[in-house]
Amino acid sequence: MMLSHLMPRLLRSRAEETAPLPMPAEVRLFDLNISNISLPEAMADLMSRARSHTPSLVNFVNAHCCNLSVENPEYRKVLQHSDRLLPDGSGVRLALKLRGLGLRENLNGTDLLPHLCRAAAAEGHGLYLLGGEPGIAAEAARRLQLAHPGLVIAGTRDGFFTQEQEPAVIEAINASGAAILLVAMGVPRQELWLARHLPALNTHLNMGVGGLFDFYAQKVSRAPKGLRRLGLEWTWRLLQEPGRMWRRYLLGNPLFVWRAWRDARQARACARPSALARLSAGWHRLSWKLGLALPRLAKRSLDASVAATALALLSPLLLVTALAIRLESPGAVLFGQTRIGLNGRPFRCWKLRSMYRDAEQRLQALQQAGTLSGEVRFKMKRDPRITRVGRVIRKLSIDELPQLWNVLRGDMSLVGPRPALPQEVAAYGATERQRLLATPGITCTWQVSGRSDIPFARQVTMDREYVFNGSLTTDLRLLLKTVPAVLSGRGAY
Repeated sequence: MMLSHLMPRLLRSRAEETAPLPMPAEVRLFDLNISNISLPEAMADLMSRARSHTPSLVNFVNAHCCNLSVENPEYRKVLQHSDRLLPDGSGVRLALKLRGLGLRENLNGTDLLPHLCRAAAAEGHGLYLLGGEPGIAAEAARRLQLAHPGLVIAGTRDGFFTQEQEPAVIEAINASGAAILLVAMGVPRQELWLARHLPALNTHLNMGVGGLFDFYAQKVSRAPKGLRRLGLEWTWRLLQEPGRMWRRYLLGNPLFVWRAWRDARQARACARPSALARLSAGWHRLSWKLGLALPRLAKRSLDASVAATALALLSPLLLVTALAIRLESPGAVLFGQTRIGLNGRPFRCWKLRSMYRDAEQRLQALQQAGTLSGEVRFKMKRDPRITRVGRVIRKLSIDELPQLWNVLRGDMSLVGPRPALPQEVAAYGATERQRLLATPGITCTWQVSGRSDIPFARQVTMDREYVFNGSLTTDLRLLLKTVPAVLSGRGAY
């Protein structure tokens, strides 16, 4: 049974349908979770990922992709671990119809790209185009910039390079400063390449886009709108490139229809589980949710109770310290600073002021004198910006006690990676960004192991170890170690 024979019956207009089909926000086809969202929702999500400092992987799924995912376990695993899968083509719509579901919108890359370019130009995000034959990416970039004034094309590169050249290609992408990377190497090579190199890339939104550059470089023309509305754009592609496309469409389409029908039948068979199966599934879901929620609840309870108690007991010390600060140096007693928290969210972090009011001007003087080393974090012994009282309260970590208020608010935890400044996070690579996967804390592993005497790279390693292996027991152990570490004053400046 050919795909084209089913289309007139299955792809009717909404006016002809007796009742609208249900449209869940996410559907599962061929063991893949595919987003079923509108174009505005898709664009809002993509631009949020472009603004984020956490790299994400977004891929498109069509009938050909579904066939390959069944036959190629490595490719299927990449799709399953993608941050979002967008539906591309009438094949996905057909598969959903067979399961009694509707598709909100066909979000193919060719139609999506103009919206992405307009939004990127408006927000100043640069694009890097990687893939295609020599000259195709550059020509596509030229035409996109003509169509979208203000669009920044950070760089282009064809897809013909060896494995030995890959480090240089990645270095060029990172050096370009692009926030969005579009890779056009064909399925499944582009998805496998992106998944393999995602940790080394500094780009925020990474997408595999197939033959997209060929269309926008006008090497390949799109089907007339009438064919596209009927879901028969594949016939146009077949007429244009029969030697390359006949296997995909003439053999692949019937195979996809059969697999979609079988997938729908299996879904219907599983839709009516027994009472015992439903009870077991409910217990497993509850156990899974409790397993996720209880450690977080325990950590939050520990944070709130300890922070509230500590603030109450230490209030006399805070008042005396505030008076000493004000007597030595005029100005506000508290110092608020923007820091980056969980998942890149900024918040206001509070400290007792330990520096003179003109600390920023003194920092600029140090920078102009070449005193600073250029590392991601700036710390120096005998910092001339610090007051005499400031040296004492820093040595004993008294200056950080107001952060107990941040802990009460939930911006911070007692234990976690130290919150970084926005300019420090901007200099992070993929490895350093993993520090942002946990709520920042007042103390953590490297704070009880030498504090500022520990090199930044080692601090990152310790923080990553906590992020991926920390527990409530770990928190209690680190809190107990914090007291002698503070009293010793090692690495505090």
